[in-house]
Amino acid sequence: MPMKKNDQSSAAIMLRSLMRLIIVVTLALGLLIIIAVGHQLLQGVRSTTSHITASLKKTNIDGDDDWEDWRKNSTLDTSASFVYVHNKRADAKVKQYLSPNADDVLEVKPIKIPFLTHLYYRPGIGFLYHRMVHARGIYYTLWQNMKPQLAVLERVIQVTAMILVLTLIITPFYIRRMIKRLTDPLTALSQTTQVIATAKEPGAMQLPVPATPSEVTELAGNFNELLSMLNERQEQQKLFVMNAAHELRTPIATIRSHAQLIERHGESHPEIIAKSVHYITEESRQMQQLIDELLQLSRADRLALELHHLNLSDTVQTIMQKITPTFSQKVVTSIQPNVYVNGNASAVEQILINLVTNAAKYSPADSQIDVSLSLPTDGTPELSVKDQGSGISETDKVHIFERFYRSADVRGTVVGTGLGLAIATQLAKLSNSQLTVQDNEPQGTIFTLTLPHE
Repeated sequence: MPMKKNDQSSAAIMLRSLMRLIIVVTLALGLLIIIAVGHQLLQGVRSTTSHITASLKKTNIDGDDDWEDWRKNSTLDTSASFVYVHNKRADAKVKQYLSPNADDVLEVKPIKIPFLTHLYYRPGIGFLYHRMVHARGIYYTLWQNMKPQLAVLERVIQVTAMILVLTLIITPFYIRRMIKRLTDPLTALSQTTQVIATAKEPGAMQLPVPATPSEVTELAGNFNELLSMLNERQEQQKLFVMNAAHELRTPIATIRSHAQLIERHGESHPEIIAKSVHYITEESRQMQQLIDELLQLSRADRLALELHHLNLSDTVQTIMQKITPTFSQKVVTSIQPNVYVNGNASAVEQILINLVTNAAKYSPADSQIDVSLSLPTDGTPELSVKDQGSGISETDKVHIFERFYRSADVRGTVVGTGLGLAIATQLAKLSNSQLTVQDNEPQGTIFTLTLPHE
């Protein structure tokens, strides 16, 4: 028969496990108590019978007078203790004496209990403890009825059984209460998670954070951080799609406009064809650049860079030798030799190309761009790109690393997509590096990439 779904819940599993544990522990404890009490009672009987037999050895029962004297002076409880005296002396007139009721005991031969010395069972009477000693040819046999001790042991067993039953009755209620305290916060988290999963706008919703237990408190807090991060990413994706659509709309509109212009007036005014084709080509190139950068940014979001031992000095030197001839500005490099980092050469190259390209784009053609690699006293490598352009306002500095952000001063006048610095920032984050911006005195901007040293 298949198990119900609730039977597999953590509460049900904990209840079954704890109940098994309680039953096993209680039974084991009860058994140990019974064994301990039984052993102690047996020790008491052993000590009592030892004293009785020792007293009998000191008494020389060699005739009726001796037997009667012993009977009168003895404090032995003849209802539970049975004495059999066997006189094996050659001159003995009477060979045996029996205490009251001893002949009844000996009518049926007692059965030896295995593994327990001196312990016998007599049907109709019960358990008997047997002792035999001899002195001067006279043998004294003692049979001690263990009914009082067995009554005590029986009472212990009854009390133990009652404790076991009470434990089995009370324990499930206590365990359920304890489990409820532990699992209720998890149940609340599960129910809230289902609500969030089915909500149309789940972003602003948060899981309840219980005060106890601490593990669930920490779990709920971590889930809320995850929800906040997912919500932030979702908003970023919405904004990303909106910005991408907006950036693509303008060149597409321009291309369509010039295509329609050629279609309508190309035959009658052939001079407009060359101009319109030029615009179409430029806008197509702009679209291609935007799409390429979108793909780069998408890859950077999913990328997991492999960092390794890197000679940053040689890497920067190689990159600058390759890209310096492509800029109209004078590019001056200052590279400290033998600077090693734990980084990724491709990421460094892409970041550096973006920074130098931006510097050239927003600087006069006759200005100078300085690229420097230094190792300050704290041992943290710094790669800086300084330009002598118009600079960046304090308002724009807060947003320049955001995707598609472009200052109002340059939008429409300087070609760009607003994705270069966003790509560089993402690559820097993946490289465990930090990209910062500050003013260059007296004019321009300094972008600094701080890399982790080895």
